[in-house]
Amino acid sequence: MAPAPVTLYHIDPARNMKRFYRLDLQPDLFGNQCLIREWGRIGRPGQVRSIPYPTSDEAQVAFQKQRATKERRGYIT
Repeated sequence: MAPAPVTLYHIDPARNMKRFYRLDLQPDLFGNQCLIREWGRIGRPGQVRSIPYPTSDEAQVAFQKQRATKERRGYIT
């Protein structure tokens, strides 16, 4: 079962930092699982990148790895 979509935030008023990072897994038209990443400043449209993976397991590993990386950098749910 795929993990639920998650939105992480990194807010630091002292540095005027108000960022979000969204992760989601979705199927594409070719049978792959895509890791959808969206990031940017809160209140603004963000950048979006979709990375296809041939299996659901590989996509879930990439999802968890990306989430762990962002949480190490100070992003919280």
